Amino acid sequence: MRSGYRPSRGPAPEIDEEVTGKELDKSVQRELRVLEPDNAEVVSRHLVMTSLYLDVDPDFALEHAQAAVARAGRVAAVREAAGVAAYAAEDWETALRELRTHRRMTGSHEHLPLIVDAQRALGRTAKALEEARDEEALAGLSAEQKAELAMVVSGIHQDAGDLEAARRALEIPELNPRRAFSYSPRLFRAYGEALRGVGREKEATAWDRQALVAEAALGTGPFEDPEIVDLGEDEIGVELDSAEGAQRDIDRVSDVTGQSDAEAEADDAAQGSEEPAAQHQPGLDDEDLAVGQ
Repeated sequence: MRSGYRPSRGPAPEIDEEVTGKELDKSVQRELRVLEPDNAEVVSRHLVMTSLYLDVDPDFALEHAQAAVARAGRVAAVREAAGVAAYAAEDWETALRELRTHRRMTGSHEHLPLIVDAQRALGRTAKALEEARDEEALAGLSAEQKAELAMVVSGIHQDAGDLEAARRALEIPELNPRRAFSYSPRLFRAYGEALRGVGREKEATAWDRQALVAEAALGTGPFEDPEIVDLGEDEIGVELDSAEGAQRDIDRVSDVTGQSDAEAEADDAAQGSEEPAAQHQPGLDDEDLAVGQ
């Protein structure tokens, strides 16, 4: 028998007829070439089913991922799919096992945020924080992965009641109010909530608004356009400080919030707020968006 095959334990979940397996990413298809062709086809179809149902029925997705593991347990992409599916299904022990296996097989730390969060979910906060501080692992993370990890670590501190530590955990280079990436809206909102937790409401509101501006610039969230084609903006980010683009984004934010900037400014004045209006740049002034104060 060739690499990774062992008989399935029990009946495998049903595969949709229209799923061929060819929908898989080319890099995963290449990994599956170590398998016998017939086995590779079945594994491919299970992996496609895992992806299709990951968000709508994570338990069913996990069944397919585990069926793939039963047939191709020595293929790193298969263990990765099982780990991600188990995480989505909140099967934390399985998620840890599969994601650690994937890490051993590849040397990649890309799923460190999920591993740390699974440790957190199991109540192993000390271990979670220890893994989150692994310098070697951190060096191999992308900006998005670092942002995800920071949000997990912040949540751990919040759970422990250390709200200042929760705030500080989010003060990373990726928390840049002048540049938007796919992770920026979530990171901005998480930081806003952390500020709100320590009583800094004015700054929290500023970061909430900046999250909307980032979504407007990226065309995501309430500004998502299904006809927009992704041309790789996430690799370089979107600048949030061009005058024309900023005004457009602010106008779109006003449409979503149902409140114009003039109205917001009037409300602030009525409440005695010194918060500046965001008419000439996205979000609010640097003083309101300052990090690490």
